[in-house]
Amino acid sequence: MGIELIVDMAAGGVGDRIALGRRADGLTFTELDRVAAGGAVVLRSYGADSVAYVGLNGPVLPALLFAAARAGIPLTPLNYRLSGDQLRELLAELKHPYVVADRAFTTAVSATTLSEDWLDLALRSEPAAPVAVDDSDAAVVLFTSGTTSKPKGVVLRHSHLLSYVLETVEFGGAGDEDAVLVSVPPYHIAGIGSVLSNLYAGRRMTYLPDFTARGWLDLVRDERVTHAMVVPTMLARLVDELAGATADTPTLRSIAYGGARVAPTVLRTALSAFPHVDFVNAYGLTETSSTIAVLGPDDHRAALAGEPVALRRLASVGRMVPGVECQIRSEHGAPLGADQTGEIWVRGAQVSGEYQGIGTVLDSEGWFPTRDRGRLDGQGYLFVDGRCDDTIIRGGENIAPAEIEDVLVEHPAVDQVAVLGAPDDEWGERIVAVVVLAPGTDPDPHDLREFVRARLRSSRTPDDVVFRSELPYTATGKVLRRELAREIG
Repeated sequence: MGIELIVDMAAGGVGDRIALGRRADGLTFTELDRVAAGGAVVLRSYGADSVAYVGLNGPVLPALLFAAARAGIPLTPLNYRLSGDQLRELLAELKHPYVVADRAFTTAVSATTLSEDWLDLALRSEPAAPVAVDDSDAAVVLFTSGTTSKPKGVVLRHSHLLSYVLETVEFGGAGDEDAVLVSVPPYHIAGIGSVLSNLYAGRRMTYLPDFTARGWLDLVRDERVTHAMVVPTMLARLVDELAGATADTPTLRSIAYGGARVAPTVLRTALSAFPHVDFVNAYGLTETSSTIAVLGPDDHRAALAGEPVALRRLASVGRMVPGVECQIRSEHGAPLGADQTGEIWVRGAQVSGEYQGIGTVLDSEGWFPTRDRGRLDGQGYLFVDGRCDDTIIRGGENIAPAEIEDVLVEHPAVDQVAVLGAPDDEWGERIVAVVVLAPGTDPDPHDLREFVRARLRSSRTPDDVVFRSELPYTATGKVLRRELAREIG
């Protein structure tokens, strides 16, 4: 069996509940099951060996995911923000794809079917016996964001995705009125993970394809949303929209955030703006089938209450989920002890570590090198400093940009900041802070440098401070450091 098991079980257990869309006119779990069965017939009749989706988040993604699973072929949601040439380059890496695309993106790709027609087409098709699916078959292929290198196709097999869901989610654990608002993009692992975990729990999924802070707040209130998922840039915009006020979201019980680091000032303000909401920080990678570490509500509440240890741990991503092990290794591959910084390696049944056309990068004992730097404290809390590629080596000393960013963002004149290294003849690399100023401020760069010097070692003080009107981000809130590096030379 593959991930189609999830929709089978949900339809059998809570078939009359709304699974996808608005309360008034959404698809029930039984209808989703029917769409998946009919959609599989469409895919098999076309002779497709894979499915590609180029579109916004919405009901089409879950329908395609389970239809592809029942047809025995993998699904690849593609980043609709890419250029036509980039999309066609990625499509060329897929074997005989059936392409479903929103109308807005049909000029960039040759779509087999428009998204708006897909659900109807699947519903009109007479279901047939499902294809036998082995849990070792590929279920999803997701391309990495390519923030530091060319995008690679990550192969997630049914066994990886099922392990993630079965270890972390209680089947049917959602209440009759539970609803989640999904704002993360469909081509991100969080988009896939949200489909699997929420539908397995029996929770209705509703969508906000084009995020605005006001639209998000209105939809949470109008659709009586109980759970929500956001990326850091969205959380920052919500904080800005509320401008110190408490959010009017009476049904909201939980906000999960992740995908990139959240500025400490933004997180503290968000905790105050949603005082009755449980916050969850979820850390994971495409290669790990979504979440592998969680900082839970109790840790957030303790931080909001001002407990010193909890405040420090607010900068962590929490502890590993069941079934996943974590190890910190030195640059020579030796395991490190508590509070020592190195590369994060993980192991578990949900960890893929496999790339299309490349194969597995797991070591002989099944450990995956995340290429993230971090440390584990004595109680198993994981602190992530950023990508190994982002590390600044100045005078032979390894410096994590996040360490400096977390200080600078506390300055009242700093709204956003990204720290990176630039070539330097004397030191190897010099530290450059790229700053977006808060409205109405005009600090001297020297003052910002001294602000850091007073709080960190002098070797962490930025050599240069560069002002920009905005920073380039991915859709999941990761700073595109390569773009900044090209700008500053």
